[in-house]
Amino acid sequence: MVGYESYVVVHNIAKRHNVGTLARSATAFGVTELILVGRRDFNAFGSHGSASHVRFRHFHSLSEARNYLKEEKECDICGVEIADGAAQVNDHPFKRNTAFLFGNEGSGLSAKEYEICDFFVYIPQYGCGTASLNVTVAASIVLHHFGVWAGFSERVRDGSKFIVADKPVRQGRRNFCAGTEESIVEERKLRKESAENGFFDEKGNESSSTELLNGLFLNE
Repeated sequence: MVGYESYVVVHNIAKRHNVGTLARSATAFGVTELILVGRRDFNAFGSHGSASHVRFRHFHSLSEARNYLKEEKECDICGVEIADGAAQVNDHPFKRNTAFLFGNEGSGLSAKEYEICDFFVYIPQYGCGTASLNVTVAASIVLHHFGVWAGFSERVRDGSKFIVADKPVRQGRRNFCAGTEESIVEERKLRKESAENGFFDEKGNESSSTELLNGLFLNE
C-alpha cells in the first residue's frame, strides 16, 4: 500500500496552549509535521513531552504554507469545518497526502483559510448539548480517521499503554531551531520587521527566536 502522510496546519488558534495538546494528538496519530503559520511561539502545556516527537515547520503566511504543502508534499488541504458541501469525516473522503486546517475555536475558518482548502470535512454529532467541539478534540477524531483510511500501523503496546519512543537527540542548544544558512539570514531580516509582522510576546515586547521557539524542530 502507498504510504500516505498527514500534516496539521496551525493558524489563528486563539488559545496557544492548545498547540501543546495538538502536538500530543499529532504524535499519537502519526502526523508527519505540524505547520505553524504566523506567530512562532506556543505553549507546550498539555503535550506531556510529546512535542519533541513531532516535527515542526514555520511559515509567515498561509500562501507560503500552501505552496510548501501542495508543491513539495503533494498534499490536499482539508478544512475541518461544518461547511456547505463538507463530507462526514467517517466517510473517509481522502485521496492522498492530506494537510488538515482547523478553524479558530470561536469563529471557525476565516475567508483566507477557506480559500486554500481543496475540500472540507466535519464531525457528525449526535447529542444536543454543544454546537461544536474543542479544536484539540476535533483534531484527534479527524486524525484518527485519516490514520484508519491510510492504513497506519498500530503502535506496539506494553500492557495498558503504548510504547513511547526515545526522545530525539536535540540538535543545537535548547529552545533554538536550527536551519540552513539561508534561513538564518532570512530570520535575521524578518526579526527586524517583527514590529510590522506582529511577532510579540504576551507583554507586547519583541522576542528573539530562541525565546519564542520552545521545543520547535525543523527537519531540513
